[in-house]
Amino acid sequence: MKYEDSRREIIASCQQMNRRGLNQGMSGNISVRVSEGFLITPSGMDYDEMTPADIVLMRLDGTHEGTRRPSSEWRFHRDILATRPEIGAVTHMHSMFCTTLSCLRKDIPAVHYMIVAAGGNSIRCAPYRTYGTQALADAALEALAGRSACLLANHGMIAAGPTLKKAMWLAAEVENLAAQYWRALQIGEPCLLTDEELAATVEQFKSYGQGDAGEVPRCC
Repeated sequence: MKYEDSRREIIASCQQMNRRGLNQGMSGNISVRVSEGFLITPSGMDYDEMTPADIVLMRLDGTHEGTRRPSSEWRFHRDILATRPEIGAVTHMHSMFCTTLSCLRKDIPAVHYMIVAAGGNSIRCAPYRTYGTQALADAALEALAGRSACLLANHGMIAAGPTLKKAMWLAAEVENLAAQYWRALQIGEPCLLTDEELAATVEQFKSYGQGDAGEVPRCC
């Protein structure tokens, strides 16, 4: 089967996001770039019952192959991958803290230096649009400008990356940031980091880990 390894990675990642509490039931979806377009999870299928053949191959014109219908959110996956060549995978989840903040229509501000992992000094919340529509895709693209993650009002979150592994890592980081912000708000108004402090963090990341310059986040 074509792209079998990628299909299996998508299924494993879907199961992982539910096990880790980043998603519930069948509400999330994942896509991965391939030469013809992208692979995406099917609409309304239990992750534990999916097989590689259930993962849908889509083209950027919106057509698809196979017997399964693609996720209802294929439009924002398609548009992100079509307009952001540096992105190789997109994840969408209804994680608890991100979704809670999105119901308040709040951005996540610079409450912790790891905000730079998403590419800036905030994680924006896109305005509410009906799920599965082009209007939602347009709103998501705007919220993701210069960023790798965003919230979707009264809905959930999107996290993207050059690989599925990195997109999944970012999704967990964004949910953690949302939890930190939510908890801080229970006590008072959090102190926010300045752009200068965040820029210093980006510089510090250049010597972090095993020296892969590609891991350095963008900022501000």
